[in-house]
Amino acid sequence: MPRNFSAWIDACIFLVIYGITVAILVSYNFYMGAISAVVWLSLAIFARERCRDRREKFSAYFRDIASNVNPVTNYAIENLPQAILIVDAEGRLQWGNDALDRYVGSHVEQGAPVEDFWPNMILKPIWGQSGDYVFTHEDTHYRAAHRPIALGGDASKGGAEQDILMAFYVMDITEFEQLQEEYHASRMVLAYIEIDNFDEVLQGLTEAERTALLFEVNRMLDEWMRRLGGFLRRIRDDFYVAVMERRSLDQALADKFEILDQVRTLHNSNHLPVTLSFGVAVADRQSPGELGRQAQQELDLALGRGGDQAVVLVDGKPQFFGGKATAVEKHTRVKARVVAHSLRDLMTASDAIYVMGHQNEDFDALGAAIGVAQMAAQLKKPVRVILSPMNDGIDKFTDLLTDKPEYAELFAREDELWGTMTASHPLLVVVDTHIPHMVAAPKLLEHISRVVVIDHHRRSESCIASPLLMYLEPSSSSTCELVTELLMYFSDDLAMGRLDATALYAGIIVDTKHFAVQTGVRTFEAAAFLRRAGADPVVIRHLFRSDYETNRAIAKAEAASKLYDGGLIVTSIPESQSNIQAIAAQAADALLRIEGVHMSIVVFQLASDVVGISARSSGEFNVQVIMEEFGGGGHQNVAGAQIHNGDLKEITEKVVEIARKFMKENG
Repeated sequence: MPRNFSAWIDACIFLVIYGITVAILVSYNFYMGAISAVVWLSLAIFARERCRDRREKFSAYFRDIASNVNPVTNYAIENLPQAILIVDAEGRLQWGNDALDRYVGSHVEQGAPVEDFWPNMILKPIWGQSGDYVFTHEDTHYRAAHRPIALGGDASKGGAEQDILMAFYVMDITEFEQLQEEYHASRMVLAYIEIDNFDEVLQGLTEAERTALLFEVNRMLDEWMRRLGGFLRRIRDDFYVAVMERRSLDQALADKFEILDQVRTLHNSNHLPVTLSFGVAVADRQSPGELGRQAQQELDLALGRGGDQAVVLVDGKPQFFGGKATAVEKHTRVKARVVAHSLRDLMTASDAIYVMGHQNEDFDALGAAIGVAQMAAQLKKPVRVILSPMNDGIDKFTDLLTDKPEYAELFAREDELWGTMTASHPLLVVVDTHIPHMVAAPKLLEHISRVVVIDHHRRSESCIASPLLMYLEPSSSSTCELVTELLMYFSDDLAMGRLDATALYAGIIVDTKHFAVQTGVRTFEAAAFLRRAGADPVVIRHLFRSDYETNRAIAKAEAASKLYDGGLIVTSIPESQSNIQAIAAQAADALLRIEGVHMSIVVFQLASDVVGISARSSGEFNVQVIMEEFGGGGHQNVAGAQIHNGDLKEITEKVVEIARKFMKENG
């Protein structure tokens, strides 16, 4: 033993030195040397016996430790607060401590499959790896740390699966999980609620009728919020603020904001339903001020999408509920007049005007762009209309325009602009879309910071950031209708050309399906204004004539359609061809006219690397929500999307899946 060995060396060194001293004494004095020799011998015998005694005591000490270490270790392992399992590759228990029996509630025999007592415990996916995870069994939450054990070697160096055991250290964390769930469920939720058609609903009502209607709305909201356990206060006649917990919001989400449908049943003497818009934000780490701003942003988004819906911001992503009612047409043109004057001021302060619509322009985008170009020309500002590379649907009209000298330099492609843009203070006007990635020239949008947006589509989650002016009217039939109204107030001496008026009129015709859908009083007033300005229906009829191949393609798409339960009909056009977007739109319109069909969808090959979707609804379902799943948008009844680098067959299958699920949930 090290300690005894060291002592014995020390004693030997002492004895040697003392022995030398004795030898020296003997040489000088025999008697003194003899006495010293006896003393030396006594010391040597004492040292030997002392070392032997210490060695025996150390041996006894270590034997005592060895005899007690296993019971102590076993006691400590068996009485740990966490369960320890050793599991083989077949998922059978090889060994477990007493805590395992306490967790399970009965004795677990060696060789028992783990899935027999903990079926949710993960084994195969993590086999041979170190880590931890959480699993649940009978309302009890467990955290399992796992480590590999290699038989006869180091587990970290790998080995066959059958040569590895797994050690699991399992702890009951139910209290922690319950605390976490309670924290999550008790997070504050702020909701802004607005009667989005307040003026229209109350128009023409007596004071008694107004009071009775508002009282009923208040009663419904109070009862709904009381059921949720929240707090509601009315700020003004058409605006409310509500505060609730996250658990209450989860209940409202599960009910899909049924209050929207309940309030919509309220009618009055003018037969207009009352509709609400919600902007809801969930507290996370933001300040109360930021939470309020988020709730306001979501309310603005709900209103921009046409109202009658709730927009809920959860984990940074908005969720949409409702949106079943058609956006109510605004009878007043006050906003149009204000926007027209603001747009005139912005154009006056600019030294160049650029106008563009969405990719693969239709007549609404083209007509609106030409109308805005007419405003710029009225101010004698240089103006260019930017077209996307794919615009087969409007080539008849663009060819007609470019033959005229006054339109020869109007149109341009994005790649033609670079190197020629010398304006120091340009203005970009985006029409018929507000989604950044869908504009005709995305790089131009990045290059010009001063942007104006004019659109009639319901606002999407993705929107052009920080425009100087945004004119978004989902109740309008078309962007051409909005631009026409702006032209009415833009200048008192505005002289519109015949082809300009025809382009705007064509856009209204296309988006209203010849005044059959999404048509209000202001639509006909805009059309009448354009007809007085020289819009030519004969030219439009020529533009809309389709050749034999187009009609054949539409008929082929209709014949390939498949009807699903619930009134969904879907078809696909795998061949890319000229005017394919118009073909798909006409096919979707034709399919919707079939008895019992509530939603029609056409998936088509727009280009070699682009798949397009055209969707239509008879009014029962909001196809805009479905198209937003594919990065598109539109209206409640008319919407579309474009998917880059997608497979047509796979996209068709996904469209069917999402549409059927949506119809089932909202039917």
